[in-house]
Amino acid sequence: MTDSKTDSTTDPTTAAPTGSAGGGSVKRPLKAYENERFLSSRDARALRILAEYLEPLSRFERQQVNDTIVFLGSARTPSREAAEAALRKAREDGFGEEAAQRDLRMSRYYEAARELAHRFTLWSKGLGDDNRRFVVCTGGGPGIMEAANRGASEARGVNVGLTISIPVEEFDNRYITHGLGVHFHYFFMRKFWFLYMAKAVLVFPGGFGTLDELFEILTLVQTGKIRKRLPIVLFGSEYWSEVVDFDALVRHGTISPGDQGLFHRTDCVEDAFEFITRELIEYNLDAPGPTL
Repeated sequence: MTDSKTDSTTDPTTAAPTGSAGGGSVKRPLKAYENERFLSSRDARALRILAEYLEPLSRFERQQVNDTIVFLGSARTPSREAAEAALRKAREDGFGEEAAQRDLRMSRYYEAARELAHRFTLWSKGLGDDNRRFVVCTGGGPGIMEAANRGASEARGVNVGLTISIPVEEFDNRYITHGLGVHFHYFFMRKFWFLYMAKAVLVFPGGFGTLDELFEILTLVQTGKIRKRLPIVLFGSEYWSEVVDFDALVRHGTISPGDQGLFHRTDCVEDAFEFITRELIEYNLDAPGPTL
C-alpha cells in the first residue's frame, strides 16, 4: 500500500492531501501553471516562448518605455581606464603587452558608445514627452553593452538590458535601470525585442554574436520584413572594412550595390549622433511605440 504522505511529496503533479467525505485524504492535482516539471518540459515550450513575449511587453508598458535606440557590440571591449591599467600591469609583469596594446586601441569604441548613449539620452529627455522615447537598449553584458548603459545612466536616464542565458554566463552590468533588465532563454525572443522596440541601431566592432545580429537585421530590412524606417550605423570604418568586405559581395553579385545604402558607416561620434537624430526626427518622432 502506498504511503499518501510520501507519494504527495514525491509526485510533482500532486498537491498536499486534502480532507475527504470519508475522513481520509486524497491527493489534489496541481494546477497546470503550478506544475514546474510540466512548465520546464518540452511540451510547455510554447508557453515559455509566449512568456518571453508577454512578460517584457507588460514590463515595458508599466515603465512607459515606448521605443529604443539599440547598441550592439563586443562584450570584450574594455573601458579606456581598464585598458590602461591592464597595459601598465602587462609591462610590469613582462608579458601580455601586445594584447594589452590591442585592447587599449579597441577601448576607443567603449568610450564612443558611452558618449553616444549619454548624448542620445539627454536628447530624448529634452523632447518633453511624458512617455520614454528612444531609450538606450543593449544586451546587458560587459564591453560595448556596459558602455552604452553606463552613458545613459550617467545622463540620469533609464536604459534597458536584454540579457541571455548562455553556457559561459555573461554578468549583467550594473548600469541597467532597475526593473528594465530582462533575462531571456530563447535567442530569437531576445532578438525580437531588440528589433520590435528599436527605432535606430548602432553596431560597434564585435564578434560572432554581433555579426549574427547585424546580418539578421540587414536581412530583415532588405527583405521588407522590417517595414519601419530603421537607421543603422556601423561605427568603426577600419574594423568593418577589414572584417566584412561589402564591396566584394557587390562584385560577386551576391548583394546589390544599393544594399550598402542600408547602413551608414562612420568613425565620428558627432556624425553618428547627427545622422541618427536627423532620421528619428524626420521619420519616427511622430510614430511612438514598438513596431516592425
